[in-house]
Amino acid sequence: MLVACGDSGTPPPEGPDTPLPPEPERVTVGHARELRGVWVSTVLRLDWPPAEGMTPEAGRASLDSLVDEMAGLGLNALFFQVRPESDALYDSALEPWSRFLSGTQGTDPGWDPLEHLVNAAHARGLEVHAWVNPYRALMSTTVVAAPDHVSQRLPAAAVTYNKAVVMNPGEPEVRQHVKAVVKDLLGRYDVDGLIFDDYFYPYPDAQQTPFPDTATYERYQAAGGTLEKGDWRRENVNALIREVMATIVSEHPHVRFGVSPFGIWKSGVPVPGLDAYSAISCDAVTWMNQGWVDYLAPQLYWRETSAQSYSKLSSWWANGLVGGRHLFPAHAVHHLTSAQDWPLAELEAQVAFTRTLRGLGALGDIHFRSMFLSNDGKGVKALFRDTLYAKPALPPLVPRMGAALIPPEPVVAQEGLTVRVSSPQPPAVRFHLLYREAAPGEWELVRVAGGAEARFEVSSGSWAVSAVGRGGAESQGVRFTVP
Repeated sequence: MLVACGDSGTPPPEGPDTPLPPEPERVTVGHARELRGVWVSTVLRLDWPPAEGMTPEAGRASLDSLVDEMAGLGLNALFFQVRPESDALYDSALEPWSRFLSGTQGTDPGWDPLEHLVNAAHARGLEVHAWVNPYRALMSTTVVAAPDHVSQRLPAAAVTYNKAVVMNPGEPEVRQHVKAVVKDLLGRYDVDGLIFDDYFYPYPDAQQTPFPDTATYERYQAAGGTLEKGDWRRENVNALIREVMATIVSEHPHVRFGVSPFGIWKSGVPVPGLDAYSAISCDAVTWMNQGWVDYLAPQLYWRETSAQSYSKLSSWWANGLVGGRHLFPAHAVHHLTSAQDWPLAELEAQVAFTRTLRGLGALGDIHFRSMFLSNDGKGVKALFRDTLYAKPALPPLVPRMGAALIPPEPVVAQEGLTVRVSSPQPPAVRFHLLYREAAPGEWELVRVAGGAEARFEVSSGSWAVSAVGRGGAESQGVRFTVP
């Protein structure tokens, strides 16, 4: 290639008459954020994996299919169960591989499901939230635990209750182990969030047998502890929630941390039902009031016409939000095809009601669970795809100060009806967004693409692209026009 150059072979410096490349036209873009999540249960292989002992190729293909299906329904977040019974569906430094992959706890499946899921989901514009059960050790006393399982490493803290094994929340080494697991998990995987489910102290068995932690409590008293037993139990759980949040804030501030508690805090407040505050030592109100969570996803698995009215419960939770935190109610998609036989209109009305609470911080919903969307007994796919989630959206920003950093505007290269988008700082970018100008100054989100580079097919009109970083912050848009 010939260029005009001096004796040194380098182009001459720019002079006063050398035209500079035009500055991109920046515009302010944005859309109504809404988390649209789905639970993916791996315990007992309820949703995934579809079979034990899958080859790496078959396992990856099944996750790709799951991601494609959920993205096609307009969802934008997968809540994937990575630790169903103190094990791992990822390459953990601290816990054995889950038996739900191979059939035997501790057997390496030969591939890493979470690693593949994170890459596949992000490429399709979906977030991945690691779903962790903090205290469940083994679903049944008949399960053969791997030698490095926490129940074997801390046998004195492993409690048999209701034919299962639970790690005693009152033992400090149990809390330290869970925190170490979280630290290891978030240090290895680029997940968007971490969520604990509702299993804290175990739910009472049919005989209302007291949880056998008297010796632990007496040891606490002997050391000078003065809390009543119920308050002591709640403080044990509170300490875990508080300390996990502290780890996230200091080491992974862009990660969204939440808990999905039982839907009733205390019986009669505002509706009757199981008293989670006393029965399982779940004090979600304190976690919210103290800022120890970014959001709550209470499991509101009741119909509007029941004594546990959806609108009454969701309104109560939303009115309790503090500090800009969020509410993402969990919905019972499984009741559409269960013995309860809910009509599809019930689910549609519940999501619509959540949207009336946007001003209070209720900015999305999570649906239980993916299998009941895939099987689609009553047309829920069409409801999601064509009505509830017909237009794309991203989840709201992580609400903590400094958690979401704005990435630089993207670089746009237009080639006819194809637009290639890249970032000057690739590590800062999670997604790229394409907007169409529907009216002067009014931008409509058309598509979300994953990665620091993206390619969009466009048509005649005015368009803009923006970049979204970890934590959800969005850059200004770069405008371009297609004749």
